[in-house]
Amino acid sequence: MNDATISRNYAETLLILAKKDGQQEQWGNLMDAIGVAMREDRSLKTFLESPKIPASRKIELLRAALRNKVPPVFVRFLEILVSKRRQMLIPVIASEYRALIDESEDRVHANVTVAREPAEAEKDALAKQLSRVLGKKVVPHISLNPAILGGLIVKIGDTVMDGSVRRRLATLRSRMLETVTR
Repeated sequence: MNDATISRNYAETLLILAKKDGQQEQWGNLMDAIGVAMREDRSLKTFLESPKIPASRKIELLRAALRNKVPPVFVRFLEILVSKRRQMLIPVIASEYRALIDESEDRVHANVTVAREPAEAEKDALAKQLSRVLGKKVVPHISLNPAILGGLIVKIGDTVMDGSVRRRLATLRSRMLETVTR
Protein backbone atom coordinates (compact mmCIF):
# COMPACT_ATOMS: atom_id res chain seq x y z
CA MET A 1 0.00 0.00 0.00
CA ASN A 2 1.19 3.51 -0.69
CA ASP A 3 1.50 6.28 1.91
CA ALA A 4 -1.65 8.09 0.76
CA THR A 5 -3.79 4.97 1.21
CA ILE A 6 -2.24 4.18 4.57
CA SER A 7 -2.69 7.79 5.72
CA ARG A 8 -6.32 7.76 4.60
CA ASN A 9 -6.96 4.57 6.59
CA TYR A 10 -5.44 6.08 9.74
CA ALA A 11 -7.38 9.31 9.20
CA GLU A 12 -10.64 7.35 8.90
CA THR A 13 -9.86 5.55 12.15
CA LEU A 14 -9.02 8.82 13.87
CA LEU A 15 -12.29 10.34 12.68
CA ILE A 16 -14.26 7.41 14.10
CA LEU A 17 -12.50 7.86 17.45
CA ALA A 18 -13.01 11.62 17.39
CA LYS A 19 -16.72 11.24 16.64
CA LYS A 20 -17.09 8.89 19.61
CA ASP A 21 -15.47 11.60 21.74
CA GLY A 22 -17.54 14.32 20.03
CA GLN A 23 -14.46 16.38 19.21
CA GLN A 24 -13.84 16.08 15.47
CA GLU A 25 -12.62 19.67 15.01
CA GLN A 26 -10.48 19.65 18.16
CA TRP A 27 -8.74 16.43 17.16
CA GLY A 28 -8.19 17.88 13.70
CA ASN A 29 -6.57 20.92 15.29
CA LEU A 30 -4.34 18.64 17.38
CA MET A 31 -3.25 16.65 14.32
CA ASP A 32 -2.63 19.89 12.40
CA ALA A 33 -0.52 21.27 15.26
CA ILE A 34 1.58 18.12 15.47
CA GLY A 35 1.98 18.03 11.67
CA VAL A 36 3.10 21.67 11.59
CA ALA A 37 5.50 21.04 14.46
CA MET A 38 7.01 18.11 12.57
CA ARG A 39 7.50 20.23 9.45
CA GLU A 40 8.92 23.26 11.26
CA ASP A 41 10.87 21.77 14.19
CA ARG A 42 13.88 19.95 12.82
CA SER A 43 14.76 18.38 16.19
CA LEU A 44 11.25 16.91 16.58
CA LYS A 45 11.36 15.50 13.07
CA THR A 46 14.83 14.04 13.64
CA PHE A 47 13.71 12.53 16.95
CA LEU A 48 10.64 10.90 15.43
CA GLU A 49 12.34 9.53 12.33
CA SER A 50 15.52 8.31 14.04
CA PRO A 51 15.79 4.51 13.91
CA LYS A 52 18.35 4.70 16.76
CA ILE A 53 15.69 5.76 19.26
CA PRO A 54 13.44 2.86 20.18
CA ALA A 55 9.68 3.24 19.71
CA SER A 56 9.19 2.68 23.44
CA ARG A 57 11.30 5.77 24.23
CA LYS A 58 9.41 7.86 21.65
CA ILE A 59 6.09 6.74 23.12
CA GLU A 60 7.29 7.50 26.65
CA LEU A 61 8.25 11.05 25.67
CA LEU A 62 4.99 11.58 23.74
CA ARG A 63 3.00 10.52 26.79
CA ALA A 64 4.96 12.87 29.02
CA ALA A 65 4.62 15.80 26.61
CA LEU A 66 0.89 15.32 26.00
CA ARG A 67 -0.26 14.14 29.43
CA ASN A 68 -3.33 16.07 30.64
CA LYS A 69 -3.27 18.19 27.48
CA VAL A 70 -5.03 15.91 25.01
CA PRO A 71 -7.55 13.07 25.34
CA PRO A 72 -5.98 9.73 26.32
CA VAL A 73 -7.49 8.01 23.27
CA PHE A 74 -5.74 10.56 21.04
CA VAL A 75 -2.42 9.84 22.78
CA ARG A 76 -3.05 6.11 22.28
CA PHE A 77 -3.62 6.74 18.56
CA LEU A 78 -0.22 8.49 18.36
CA GLU A 79 1.38 5.63 20.29
CA ILE A 80 0.07 3.16 17.72
CA LEU A 81 1.46 5.28 14.89
CA VAL A 82 4.87 5.26 16.55
CA SER A 83 4.79 1.55 17.35
CA LYS A 84 3.87 0.77 13.71
CA ARG A 85 6.60 3.17 12.48
CA ARG A 86 4.04 5.44 10.81
CA GLN A 87 4.81 8.62 12.77
CA MET A 88 6.29 10.34 9.72
CA LEU A 89 2.85 10.14 8.08
CA ILE A 90 1.30 12.44 10.72
CA PRO A 91 1.26 15.54 8.44
CA VAL A 92 -0.38 13.51 5.65
CA ILE A 93 -2.83 11.91 8.09
CA ALA A 94 -3.73 15.40 9.35
CA SER A 95 -4.44 16.52 5.79
CA GLU A 96 -6.51 13.41 5.04
CA TYR A 97 -8.38 13.89 8.31
CA ARG A 98 -9.33 17.46 7.34
CA ALA A 99 -10.54 16.21 3.96
CA LEU A 100 -12.69 13.57 5.67
CA ILE A 101 -14.22 16.14 8.02
CA ASP A 102 -14.98 18.43 5.09
CA GLU A 103 -16.54 15.53 3.21
CA SER A 104 -18.66 14.43 6.17
CA GLU A 105 -19.88 17.99 6.76
CA ASP A 106 -20.49 18.64 3.04
CA ARG A 107 -17.96 21.47 3.11
CA VAL A 108 -15.55 22.69 0.42
CA HIS A 109 -12.71 25.17 0.50
CA ALA A 110 -12.52 27.86 -2.16
CA ASN A 111 -9.50 29.97 -3.03
CA VAL A 112 -10.91 33.39 -3.83
CA THR A 113 -8.74 36.05 -5.45
CA VAL A 114 -9.90 39.67 -5.22
CA ALA A 115 -8.39 43.01 -6.18
CA ARG A 116 -8.83 44.63 -2.77
CA GLU A 117 -9.39 43.45 0.79
CA PRO A 118 -13.12 42.80 1.26
CA ALA A 119 -14.99 43.91 4.37
CA GLU A 120 -16.17 41.23 6.77
CA ALA A 121 -19.76 41.61 5.54
CA GLU A 122 -18.58 41.08 1.95
CA LYS A 123 -16.71 37.91 2.97
CA ASP A 124 -19.85 36.57 4.66
CA ALA A 125 -22.00 37.44 1.63
CA LEU A 126 -19.47 35.77 -0.68
CA ALA A 127 -19.46 32.58 1.43
CA LYS A 128 -23.28 32.51 1.46
CA GLN A 129 -23.54 33.11 -2.29
CA LEU A 130 -20.96 30.43 -3.13
CA SER A 131 -22.67 28.02 -0.72
CA ARG A 132 -26.02 28.66 -2.40
CA VAL A 133 -24.58 28.16 -5.90
CA LEU A 134 -22.62 25.01 -5.05
CA GLY A 135 -25.13 23.47 -2.65
CA LYS A 136 -22.39 22.93 -0.05
CA LYS A 137 -20.95 24.96 2.79
CA VAL A 138 -18.09 26.97 1.30
CA VAL A 139 -15.11 28.16 3.32
CA PRO A 140 -13.46 30.99 1.34
CA HIS A 141 -9.72 31.57 1.56
CA ILE A 142 -9.16 35.14 0.35
CA SER A 143 -6.01 36.30 -1.43
CA LEU A 144 -5.30 39.70 -2.94
CA ASN A 145 -4.14 40.40 -6.48
CA PRO A 146 -4.64 43.99 -7.64
CA ALA A 147 -3.79 42.92 -11.22
CA ILE A 148 -7.28 41.44 -11.68
CA LEU A 149 -8.59 45.05 -11.41
CA GLY A 150 -11.92 44.02 -9.88
CA GLY A 151 -14.37 41.16 -9.59
CA LEU A 152 -13.05 37.85 -8.33
CA ILE A 153 -11.57 34.52 -9.30
CA VAL A 154 -12.82 31.43 -7.45
CA LYS A 155 -10.92 28.16 -7.53
CA ILE A 156 -12.41 25.01 -6.00
CA GLY A 157 -10.35 21.93 -6.69
CA ASP A 158 -9.73 21.90 -10.45
CA THR A 159 -12.62 24.25 -11.23
CA VAL A 160 -11.85 27.93 -11.86
CA MET A 161 -14.56 30.56 -12.15
CA ASP A 162 -13.01 33.76 -13.45
CA GLY A 163 -15.22 36.79 -12.96
CA SER A 164 -12.37 39.28 -12.94
CA VAL A 165 -12.53 42.63 -14.69
CA ARG A 166 -9.20 41.81 -16.33
CA ARG A 167 -10.68 38.69 -18.03
CA ARG A 168 -13.79 40.59 -19.08
CA LEU A 169 -11.62 43.31 -20.66
CA ALA A 170 -9.51 40.66 -22.42
CA THR A 171 -12.69 39.02 -23.78
CA LEU A 172 -14.03 42.38 -24.94
CA ARG A 173 -10.70 43.18 -26.59
CA SER A 174 -10.63 39.89 -28.50
CA ARG A 175 -14.22 40.40 -29.68
CA MET A 176 -13.41 43.89 -30.88
CA LEU A 177 -10.33 42.64 -32.72
CA GLU A 178 -12.41 39.88 -34.36
CA THR A 179 -14.90 42.39 -35.74
CA VAL A 180 -12.11 44.66 -37.00
CA THR A 181 -10.38 41.82 -38.86
CA ARG A 182 -13.57 40.67 -40.60
